[in-house]
Amino acid sequence: MFTVLLRFILTCALVVILSGPAFCAETFRVPILLYHRLGPTVADGMTIRTDVFESQMKYLHDNGYTVIPLRQLVDHYLGKVPAPKARSVVIVEDDAHASVYSDMLPIMRKYRYPVTIFTYPSAISNAKYAMTWAQLRELKATGLFDIQSHTYWHPNFKKERRKLTPDAFNKLVMTQLLKSKAKLESETGAKVDMLAWPFGIYDDNLIAKATEAGHRATFTIERRHATSTDNVMKLPRYLLVNADSGKAFVQLLEGNAVKRNVAY
Repeated sequence: MFTVLLRFILTCALVVILSGPAFCAETFRVPILLYHRLGPTVADGMTIRTDVFESQMKYLHDNGYTVIPLRQLVDHYLGKVPAPKARSVVIVEDDAHASVYSDMLPIMRKYRYPVTIFTYPSAISNAKYAMTWAQLRELKATGLFDIQSHTYWHPNFKKERRKLTPDAFNKLVMTQLLKSKAKLESETGAKVDMLAWPFGIYDDNLIAKATEAGHRATFTIERRHATSTDNVMKLPRYLLVNADSGKAFVQLLEGNAVKRNVAY
């Protein structure tokens, strides 16, 4: 027993020296809850009714969950802060839909929950469904919202790879990553170093390009908790739909989410 314990201590000490203190921290499981748009009715598969969303936030509040900023979770993987406490949850949104400003903002102000918005700049102040730059800046000014990248115009990298030569594809990827990062930082003053992959599509080449572009964490769409053993460049998120309410929401938080086939 003593030999086993000594071996564990020495191994842990070596990892601390090589990789930072967080890697010997207590294990954890944190659900990253991904939303797209809210509304009075379920207009499509990515819409969650606003009253359902509010009931989910109330459940978190009433049942001892702590909503932490996504950056806090990432900083733990990078060895900067301790592991998240039990019953920690992260909330994110993809696409910067206008309903984030009209419907989500009042609810998050009520509960003081932090949110990370993954944004593709080509839509901002252009597409009718998206927020404006002024609205994004207003969200950031609340101190509750962090603005991060979802590439520049949300390409499907699988389709683009089939259409382009390897050199042209790599150029497209770097343009999508760097142009988005530069535009978001210029318009919002945010530090942009996190990326949500469009359609959840990624591979080792894309991750290498994201690292080259200055991203320190990237996010997929996998219906499971982020754990202490995950790679910070492949962190999973639950893509929530309106049916993830009531008992299904509780099951999801507990790590027993109902399997769903969602048309992204």
